[in-house]
Order: sequence, then C-alpha cells, then structure tokens
Amino acid sequence: MSDHERAGYTRLGPGRWSLSGHWTVRGLDDLPQRLAAESCEAGEVVIDGSALVALDSAGAWVLECWLRRHGAQPALRDWPPQWHRLMSLVAAHAPPAAPPPPRHAGLTRLGRKATGAALQALQMLQFIGATALTAAHVLARPQRMRWRTTLREVQLGGFDALPIIGLTSFLLGVVVAYQGADQLRHYGANIFVVDLVGYAMLREFAPLISAIIIAGRSGSAYAAQIGTMVITEEVDALRTLDIDPTELLVLPKVLALALALPLLTVWADVAGVFGGMVMAHTQLSIGFVEFADRFGRELRGASLLIGVGKSLVFALLIALIGCFQGFRTRGSADSVGRQTTLAVVQAVFMVIVVDAAFSVVFSLLEL
Repeated sequence: MSDHERAGYTRLGPGRWSLSGHWTVRGLDDLPQRLAAESCEAGEVVIDGSALVALDSAGAWVLECWLRRHGAQPALRDWPPQWHRLMSLVAAHAPPAAPPPPRHAGLTRLGRKATGAALQALQMLQFIGATALTAAHVLARPQRMRWRTTLREVQLGGFDALPIIGLTSFLLGVVVAYQGADQLRHYGANIFVVDLVGYAMLREFAPLISAIIIAGRSGSAYAAQIGTMVITEEVDALRTLDIDPTELLVLPKVLALALALPLLTVWADVAGVFGGMVMAHTQLSIGFVEFADRFGRELRGASLLIGVGKSLVFALLIALIGCFQGFRTRGSADSVGRQTTLAVVQAVFMVIVVDAAFSVVFSLLEL
C-alpha cells in the first residue's frame, strides 16, 4: 500500500486536526497504535476531512474511540453527507466510557485486606488438615508412599543446598566471633567468645539461616512446580485418573524437607562454629584445641537439640506454604510468579515469627 492510500492525520493547532488518506480496514495499518500516543483536547475538536479519500465503519470507529477516550466532541468540516451519517451511526452505537473505579477509604481497604488474609489463613488450615488426613492414610499403608520421589526431593532440597548453607553459616560464624571479640578483649574475657559463638549458632543462627535459604530455594520451587502443573491442567488430569495430588505432590516434599532441613542445620552448626573458631584464633589468639575443649565442656546437647527441633518445625512450615501457594495459582503463567513470590515471603515471615515464639517459650521454660 502506498503512503497516499494509508490513513494519516495532522495536528493543525489546538483543537484542530486534519485527516488524510484511506481511513478504511485496508488503510488503517498501525493507525490505532499511533493515535494511542496522541493526546487530544477535551471539548469541541475540529476535524477537517478535505484531504480524506475514503472512510468506512472501521475508520469511523477508531476515530470515535480516540475522541471519546479524551472526552472530545467532533466538529466535522468538509465532510460529505454520507460520511456525516456514518459517524453519527458509529457514535450512536459506541460503548459508553467506562466509569472510573470507585475510591475506597483507607479503613475500607484495610478491612478488605484483613478479610482476605483471614480467608487465606482459613484455607491454609484446611490444606494442612487435608494433608494430615492423607498422611494418616499413607501411614496406614506405607507401600503407597513414593519413596523414590521423596529421595529425589531430598537431593534437590537438601544435598544441593549444602554449599550455599555451609558458606553462609561459616561467614556468619566469622561475623559473630569478630563482633564478640571486639567487645570481649576490652574485659579480658576472650575465652567467652566460645560460648557466644556456640550458643548463637546452635540455638538461633544455624536453624534460622538454613530455613531462610531453604525457603528461597525449595519453597519457591515447590510453588512454581505445582503452580505450573495447575496452569497446564496436569493436576486436574491427576484427579481424573483418581490420583490424589496431595499424596503425589505434597507428601514427598514435606517428608523430604523434614528429613533434609534438620541435617542441614547440623551442617550449618559445624560450618558456623568452625568460622568462629578461625576468627577466635585470628583475633583473640585462642587455639583450635582450646576452643574445642571449652566448646565441649560448656555447651550441652540441649542447645543442639533445640536448634534441630526448631528446624523440623521450620521445614514443615516451608513445605506446606510452598505447596499451598502452588495450588492457589489461577489464570496464567503470570499467576505462577505471583504465587511463588508470595510463598517465599510468607515462608520467611512465618519462620521468623515462629522463631520469636520459640524464644519466648524457651525463656519462660528456662531452657
């Protein structure tokens, strides 16, 4: 199509436009996209049609929609009578402008968000209950458990996370020992850096940092995998085949993480304590043998068991939240990203909240 046949327009001045070419289905080409970038004055707008060669309902519709979007009323100049009638017909059948979305007060928005959060919490409790019932049925018939899938999840969520958790815990132990050494050397209490590193890593930092890393790795992977299966209707296909998606997709992940995260926490304990040992030797001249001797005398097994026990609870939270958000995926692939992000955020938040609750309870119990 030549440039002469292609639909065009020219801005003559404020509130004055000139149309040219063929404003037809064949001549519009990318005109709607070009018009979308143009702004028009509200009120009466003069539309000069002296250079207009042809017009059909498609061109009239594009022009009418563009004017309505800006709240303008056309004043047609040098238009043939038949084109006047066509514009009037299109204007009569054009859809009304969409009303602006209602504005809600801040208290209303807060109430809606609170209601949505309460509803999601209720759905989460229902999901946990359904998973517990499925787990009870599988315990009654252990041959139904998919052990190969569980071992695969242990490898992905546990073994593959060893390097990042080990490195992070080592550096965290270095930081704790360095900050403690900077203060303890002023009081001649260098040896107490062993207690500081031991209690901090075994009771708090190792289970917490391991859970946060696993929430970012495995929690997001669980939500993305199940969400993608929901979008591609694989979950519906499983139900059609009378296969329980919870038994196939949720239980192996929950069991795998319940096995892997406590072991990862022990690995983080070792790496963190070793990092503190290196920093204590560097900053406070405490030898490795001396550090290990005091560590074995002062720290009891209860500190290790507390950290491991907390990590087991964290593992259940991360796995259940990741799977729950995956099953809540709706619509399109964009929803997979939203639910994956939500799974990580909720898992990390709940891990921190539960860890704070553990600290309060252990303080009351003097543990």
